[in-house]
Amino acid sequence: MMAQYLSLKAEAGDCLLFYRMGDFFELFFEDARIAAGCLDIALTARGEHDGEKVPMCGVPVHAATAYLQRLIKAGHRVAIAEQTESPEAARKARGSKALVNRAIVRFVTAGTLTEEALLDSREHNWLAAIGEAGGEVAVAAADISTGQFRICAVGADGLGAELARLHAAEVIASEAGDLTDAATALRPRSEFDSRAGEDRLKRLFGVATLDGFGEIGRAGLAAAGGLVAYLEHTARGALPFLRPPSVAAAQESVAIDAATRDSLELTEAQGGGRKGSLLDAVDRTVTGAGARLLAADLGAPLMDASRIEERLALVGFFHDGAGARERLRGTLRALPDIGRALGRLAAGRGSPRDLGQLRDGLDGAWQLGERLAGVEAPPALLVQLAPRLRGHGALIDLLRRALVPQPPIDAAQGGYIAAGYDVALDDLRDTGAGGRRAIAALEAELKAQTGIAALKIRHNGVLGYHVEVPARAADPLMAAESGFTHRQTLSGVVRFNTPALHEVAVRVSQAGAHALAAEAAHLEELTAAALSSREAIADTADALARLDVAAGLAERAAEGGWTRPRLVDRPCFEVEGGRHPVVEAAVARAGERFVSNDCRLSADKRLWLVTGPNMGGKSTFLRQNALIAVLAQAGSFVPATAATLGLVDRLFSRVGASDNLARGRSTFMVEMVETAAILAQATPNSFVILDEVGRGTSTYDGLAIAWAVVEAIHEVNRCRCLFATHYHELTRLAERCDALSLHHVRAREWKGDLVLLHEVADGPADRSYGLAVAKLAGMPPAAVARAKAVLAKLEAGRSKTGGLAAGLDDLPLFAAAQEAEEAECDAIRAEVEALDVDALTPREALETLYRLKALAREG
Repeated sequence: MMAQYLSLKAEAGDCLLFYRMGDFFELFFEDARIAAGCLDIALTARGEHDGEKVPMCGVPVHAATAYLQRLIKAGHRVAIAEQTESPEAARKARGSKALVNRAIVRFVTAGTLTEEALLDSREHNWLAAIGEAGGEVAVAAADISTGQFRICAVGADGLGAELARLHAAEVIASEAGDLTDAATALRPRSEFDSRAGEDRLKRLFGVATLDGFGEIGRAGLAAAGGLVAYLEHTARGALPFLRPPSVAAAQESVAIDAATRDSLELTEAQGGGRKGSLLDAVDRTVTGAGARLLAADLGAPLMDASRIEERLALVGFFHDGAGARERLRGTLRALPDIGRALGRLAAGRGSPRDLGQLRDGLDGAWQLGERLAGVEAPPALLVQLAPRLRGHGALIDLLRRALVPQPPIDAAQGGYIAAGYDVALDDLRDTGAGGRRAIAALEAELKAQTGIAALKIRHNGVLGYHVEVPARAADPLMAAESGFTHRQTLSGVVRFNTPALHEVAVRVSQAGAHALAAEAAHLEELTAAALSSREAIADTADALARLDVAAGLAERAAEGGWTRPRLVDRPCFEVEGGRHPVVEAAVARAGERFVSNDCRLSADKRLWLVTGPNMGGKSTFLRQNALIAVLAQAGSFVPATAATLGLVDRLFSRVGASDNLARGRSTFMVEMVETAAILAQATPNSFVILDEVGRGTSTYDGLAIAWAVVEAIHEVNRCRCLFATHYHELTRLAERCDALSLHHVRAREWKGDLVLLHEVADGPADRSYGLAVAKLAGMPPAAVARAKAVLAKLEAGRSKTGGLAAGLDDLPLFAAAQEAEEAECDAIRAEVEALDVDALTPREALETLYRLKALAREG
């Protein structure tokens, strides 16, 4: 046995091996130590290997799913080794001491889950693969629980943003690639060959060419091929359901990097989990599929104005029709998750209940489609969605006739095929039922015959049906002429058999076994019938999810007084009465009112410099406007009185930072890396929010960096930007940067106390109120008084020297300074390029070096 185990463990590699032994999955050696610690189960030892006891632990097969869930959440991967033959078959084939054959039937990993108990119904479970070819980079991603499959060319610079958007449970890459740091698991290089990937996709979808799926580059083929190969490996050849891939370009959605997603807390709060995120504040969906789609929408806001308007129109339709919205949400709330039920069936891990969910879900979708088809003046997206809800009449009828109203999860016990569907099956059931009645009659007859009132006919897995009597009454039945055959003696009872009981038991057992086999055959047929329509069923699931998202967003808009944004073809950002959806909800729970603010960024005032005290609301103001951009382009109403927006191609947020010690980066280094990415990537159509740039270093260094960043945003990137700062010296830039506008968050001191008004007003702040905020925070009075004295000295010194920004007005603007530096560099470059190095004598070379040094000194 140990030789068999070690062979399978070698095949399992770095996975924990669940080795089936009867009713338990056993783990040995280091696997046992890891599992025992993670699962809090007993670690024992048995036998010997290489002279030492073998550590082991085990989990019951019937409870394995719960243990798998804990192991996967802890970051482990598990290989399942099942018995591939029965002990009886092994003994018959290879003798009485034959070892049962076992094989790994599945690898359970975070990205390949389909079991309902292992998945969060409201979150996608993406498996992502990174492909590299010809200097290109692409990501292929699949959620096998629903069959969704997408390929996106991202480039090396966009890889982090795409992986952050997916929030994949598992990321695989070639072990020979350049991007292994982004992966959680590495696979052989051969699996990521683009030509092999093309062949895999053609075989998988039964096509001669992939042209019908869109233009897939070599990197996309490599990624998709690696993903499919990994799924074949984990499922041991039984590939799960994958729909034809949707091929996306990175420019189809707003580019949002990982740092910005974390900063804005789009789908996950910085502390972890949904609570406190934008998704949590917006989500009013009533189905798991709707919640998953909403998270995807918020994670990838659209760049196509026509598609955004279609979504907004559908939200507006349900927003204005409260009755229709409530009826729709009531219907959707009662429907099962047919997408995931289909995924389990396709993966070979389905149950009769999954077929019942398809029946009920498709029937409900059909009725909903009929109702929506009769709507007057429907929006364009509703016209597209309604027909996708119908068209499953034959399958619904088949499943309705074949299945009982509430099919069980476990098929092993039968009882899920409805009476009247199969006459032969009904006969077998009648035979079994008749046999059970005969057993009851035989029990009464034997009681009368023997005079033993306590006689019972019982059943167990070892003896089958047998007669059981108390030990004190068993002696008469032991006699040879009694007609009873002794089978077993226990402490208080004795068990027997009789020819009459054996005859009835055989009839009952055979009928039951044949009935179970007949039901299993029907289950296979029904599953095949459902899977033959899997593309259409998945399309219906998508349509239901889109309706749920639209109705949920309409509910949220009605609940919060949100408005439909107006999209225009110019780079503006005009919001009246804007609010932060997450903060507003928190403030409302505290019984207070959120203070709304306007924001008007236009071509001539595209950069706002916002000053004011800490806790005054600068960061909230910055974030709320970024979130309004996300919501609008995701197709949602926005928390504002009115909003007119030009499309945003890239969204950047540098608000707050923390150490990244694992990568050797301090808070200030993280801030600089993120700011550098913004300056390198922001375009005139981008939207940028920057908060307190430069605060992590010395005052002079920080002011210099902030000054340069403001100028670069204004002169080079020329994007819409909100820049919050405590460096009041930056307000001087308003005199030189014509598209820069000064604003501040209002605050007042009243009888020595600071009153924060949370209102954004025009003009710069008169001061920072730092000492007042310190007092408000509870700093000891003595420390506050000492800080006032130090501040007075500093301000007196600043007034004498002209302040921190003395002399900065004489500097040229960013673009002019850049041109001057390039011109100086060009003079030296021209001199060097004109040299004929091979013709220079040693003396001429020395003279040339002196001349170049003089040029550099003059520069």
